[in-house]
Amino acid sequence: MPVAFEARPGGPPSELPGWIWPRKQVSIEAFFFDLGGVILRTEFEAPREQLAERLDLSYEELVRMVFESEGARQASLGRITTQQHWEGVAARLGRPTSEVAAMRDEFFGGDLLDRQLLDLIRSLRPTRRTGLISNGWPDLRDYVVKNKFDDAFDTLIISAEVGLLKPDPRIYELALRTLGASAAQSVLVDDTPANLKAATAMGMRGILFSNPDQVRLELAPLIT
Repeated sequence: MPVAFEARPGGPPSELPGWIWPRKQVSIEAFFFDLGGVILRTEFEAPREQLAERLDLSYEELVRMVFESEGARQASLGRITTQQHWEGVAARLGRPTSEVAAMRDEFFGGDLLDRQLLDLIRSLRPTRRTGLISNGWPDLRDYVVKNKFDDAFDTLIISAEVGLLKPDPRIYELALRTLGASAAQSVLVDDTPANLKAATAMGMRGILFSNPDQVRLELAPLIT
């Protein structure tokens, strides 16, 4: 049975990539993964850079407008649709709604799914349980199904569907309840230190995603 060390309450310093605090060994039964920045990553920035240039914005300004605006938060909580969020972005830029679809496609044009990581997650089932925990917009489940990787997970916990955002501890509690797993027997892979700090404070183990090889290396002793 794979083992890991139980996380110390409060978690480790946020600068450490992937941490283990030795207290007692526990078997790992549930593996949770973030989507954006972990399974789905922006590998090519050129499409987004070109869109930003055409809109007379910096790359960072465009990213903040799409992901960090109030509209993005409302969509992530399921209070507005993904389309309404993008229409809000277009309105702020003075662009017509007829351009929304093309704008969205170009913005995400450099994003790629890590199919090898998904295969690794699939290999954990059925002997272990797997889950996705994502701060995602209302169309995220459709995206997962359309791209045929819903079979990698026993459950999809999507913020827009549950009305909770990481790092709110309640979203982790919901994920654990859904899989019938304890925090001490669960691992979260995420690329945001604040999300991992909240999870490890509950007793989960946290792995801070840096790159695919690093994550596979840290997962290996837990799944072999």
